[in-house]
Amino acid sequence: MSRPLTVGTAGHIDHGKTALVHALTGKDTDRLPEERRRGISIDLGYAPLDLPDGRRLSVVDVPGHERFVRTMVAGATGIDIFLLVVDAAEGARPQTHEHLAILRLLGVERGVVALTKADTVDDETLALAEEEARGLVPDAPVVATSAKTGRGLDELRAALTRVAEEVAPREAEGPARLFLDRVFTLRGIGTVATGTLWSGSIGEGDVLSVEPGGREVRVRSVQVHDRPVERAEAGQRVAVALPGVERRDVARGDALVAPGAFPVGYRLDVALDELVPIPDGARVQVGHGTAEHHGRVVRAGGRWAQLRLASPAVAARGDRVILRGETTLGGGTVLDPSPPRHASAERFERLERGDLAALVHAPVRAASLAHLADGAPAGLARAGDWLFAPAWLEELRERLAARIAAADPLEPGIPAPSEPWARDVVPLLGLERRGSRLYLPQAAPALEGARAEEAGRLRAELAAAGLEPVKVEDARLAAFLEEAGELVRVGDGLALGADAFTEARRLVVEECEDAGSVTLARLRDRLGTGRRPAQLILERLDADGVTRRVGDERVLRRKKR
Repeated sequence: MSRPLTVGTAGHIDHGKTALVHALTGKDTDRLPEERRRGISIDLGYAPLDLPDGRRLSVVDVPGHERFVRTMVAGATGIDIFLLVVDAAEGARPQTHEHLAILRLLGVERGVVALTKADTVDDETLALAEEEARGLVPDAPVVATSAKTGRGLDELRAALTRVAEEVAPREAEGPARLFLDRVFTLRGIGTVATGTLWSGSIGEGDVLSVEPGGREVRVRSVQVHDRPVERAEAGQRVAVALPGVERRDVARGDALVAPGAFPVGYRLDVALDELVPIPDGARVQVGHGTAEHHGRVVRAGGRWAQLRLASPAVAARGDRVILRGETTLGGGTVLDPSPPRHASAERFERLERGDLAALVHAPVRAASLAHLADGAPAGLARAGDWLFAPAWLEELRERLAARIAAADPLEPGIPAPSEPWARDVVPLLGLERRGSRLYLPQAAPALEGARAEEAGRLRAELAAAGLEPVKVEDARLAAFLEEAGELVRVGDGLALGADAFTEARRLVVEECEDAGSVTLARLRDRLGTGRRPAQLILERLDADGVTRRVGDERVLRRKKR
């Protein structure tokens, strides 16, 4: 069975891209009233295209006006095949050349050139246009067409069929990554997000993460070109319904990904492809996926550079980016999507050789590197599903230990990291974990006399109270017992026994993982307590970074990496 592919239009304004797509597919991709009033494409448009061999391609129609090149970049980053449209009378124009350059920078090498409006020119002019098109894209078939008369449409479909057979499919078995290009609300369905699926697959019931931000969402249903499917595959145009998500919480440029599968960060190490020289320190617009980031280029020697971004990117090794200023300056191939701040030419050399010990700094899932090497590469440490540089682990240990040492004696310890890697990595730090907090390893001092007797009475009271908070008048005694891992303070001078709080925390996490969220009422019922104890427990979990409040619900927090 052939894998799904996406074809994207390219070309100058008024050269007939949208009319040609309409003639091929029967669908007008200009959906906005402003587009129809002005007669030009402003935003991305989409349509399915059925080929003679039974394959269905997804078509992305992009605007051709120079003011909307950034929109063209957002649409072009997800395509596999180009359909370059050139007016037979006008020939190649400025955006023809710029769009073609962007396609080359994105690595989109295969496609077809359609000479449009062939019915409006004589044979000699058409022959000259065909000659120019072959010089412009030597390896691409050139087909003369007319959306008005239907000339050449069958030949164009046949040419696209031949090209589609030669294009390698996307990574169907990798983790899911869907860059969003439209988000809207439908009555009775709620928030719907659409995009081209870059890798993996998405099906009903899947739990994905909205990045950047880390919010986990559950997919209610999936469609491909308005048709429900059990699973959408890489290369398809996909629409997913996201229950419980507000329209304002997701936007073009966000990505739906398998949780923890892709790094999210403010720096990218890239190998540059320059159309014009890009100076060190240059301020640029970085197009990646459907997002655009303000960024600065920090040269590291030769064609290597680090892009420092003002907003986080959801990237992977091998991704392509576009760099623009007043016009398109060039592009780059991502060598490291999560690099350390200070890069060196030696490290870039190792990256281009595929040395994974240079690629990995902060933790990444081993599965995300499975296509590059088997097992843990030399020079990396492994904990559970995670790979990381030993130097990073030492930096984390020193940073956390310094924070613990600086903590308030009345509120000792610090919240343990809650990132996805924490469960596997934190035990390697050599720090002491009690409940949800970390402490420096040390022997607890002994209590004597009356303080020891008071501590004994408080221990007994906490054990008898279970999940009912106990009032603790002696703040220093509470701090001592909390540092010893025997109680957890829950606000207003109240405390729970550590075992009881750990059980409550387990129930909250379990409920959130099963249902996606937990409400105060549901937790009260599960704990078998009153409203006040449940509220205090949720507030403590919020403070510890385990949960966060969204309206009347709590969801598990996933911090930005």
